[in-house]
This record gives sequence, C-alpha cells and structure tokens, in this order.
Amino acid sequence: MAAFGVIQSACAQESSNRADRAIEKQAPRIEQDLKATNAELGNPVFIRIIKTVDGSLNDGYLELFLQNKEGVFDLYKAWPICTYSGDLGPKLKEGDGQSPEGFYFVNPRRMNPQSSYHLSFNLGFPNAYDRAHDRTGSFLMVHGNCVSIGCYAMTDPVIEEIYTLMTKAFEDGQPFVRVHAFPFPMTETNLEKYSGNSNIEFWKNLKTGWDWFEEKRRPPNVSVRNKKYVFSSAD
Repeated sequence: MAAFGVIQSACAQESSNRADRAIEKQAPRIEQDLKATNAELGNPVFIRIIKTVDGSLNDGYLELFLQNKEGVFDLYKAWPICTYSGDLGPKLKEGDGQSPEGFYFVNPRRMNPQSSYHLSFNLGFPNAYDRAHDRTGSFLMVHGNCVSIGCYAMTDPVIEEIYTLMTKAFEDGQPFVRVHAFPFPMTETNLEKYSGNSNIEFWKNLKTGWDWFEEKRRPPNVSVRNKKYVFSSAD
C-alpha cells in the first residue's frame, strides 16, 4: 500500500505541475493580448457556451468575457468547441450522453488540475433547476483532449488559456465564475425555428437570462422558483 500511495502522490503532483506549467506559458500571452483592451488578467470572468449556430451541431463555440474598468463584460475571445455529445436539449439523466444547458457556476473547488483530459472544470450539474426537475448526472465538465461523453471538450491549448484566466480571476478575489450554456444564440428567429421542439418552453426560460446579459453586459444572478429560472441583479 505504501508504494501505491507514493505512485498516487507522484501522479497528482505531475498533474498539478501540468496546470502550473500551462499558466506559466499562457499568462504572458494573455497579458500581451490584453494590452490594447480595457481589461487585465485577473479581472472577473464570465463564460457562455453555445452548442450550435445553424443546427449542424459542429459549429458551437465558447465565449469568455472579462469585466472591464467600467464594470461591464467585454468579449475576450470565442473558441470553437472541439466536440460535445448528444443533441440540442438539456441533460436529463445519468448516461444519456447529453451536454447540459442552463445556468451554472464554477468555484475554485471545481477546478481540476488532475484531469484525465489535460485540464478541466466541473460545471456543477445538477444545479437547483436540474434537481427540481429530477435530472441526474455527474462530473459534467469543460475539459481538454477533444473527446466528450456529456462534456464540452476543447483543444488542450484552449483549455489552458481558459483555465489560466479563471485561475487568475480566483486569485484576485472572484468567488465563482458563471457559466451559461445555451443550445443556440437565443434570438426570436431561432426560437421560432425550433418552436415545435419539446424543449421550447425551457428554451424560452433560458432566453430571459440570455437577454439580460445582452442588454446589460453583466451576467444576472440566477435562482430557481416554481421550477423555473428567475433572474435578478448580481449586485
């Protein structure tokens, strides 16, 4: 057992070093990118995930926003999602292969430098809404390595950049990062396009949160009442 414990410890240390090396590599590049902007590395982060733009299920992207000096969030970058599993619609139960849709948050404890998929963070599924609807599942992540069974997978260089931005924001005092996951850009045109889908009422509820950020450029505080998402000022 002692030898096995040493091996485990060595593996964990190597994984932690992997995160440290990623941050050491990515931080100078990010700081250079931010020189011409109104934000700095360490500013609060907001993440938005869109599964698809035109319904093809291979054109989704992840957006990362940084809070600027005026307190609103500007887009830093948008990266293609390397892959995710399932179809449009929320995750309903363990093993269905669906990637979640909804409003989640990631605190420092949900960051995983020891991921089997390079680096990762746990979305916190099921959230209060999911539990109210008896949805089940576990270990739903955003991670690297470009493979997915219910997660959102990015390339390794991209997850390193995202991981660095989140880690620096936590170090500078952000208590958690909001991550909002949508099936598609929540426009009236898209809702009309999918009006016959069984998830349409759920998606209309998601659209309220989408519109809040689009109008205010600040993500809302999200809670659950009567099995629906409700939104208020995060201040």
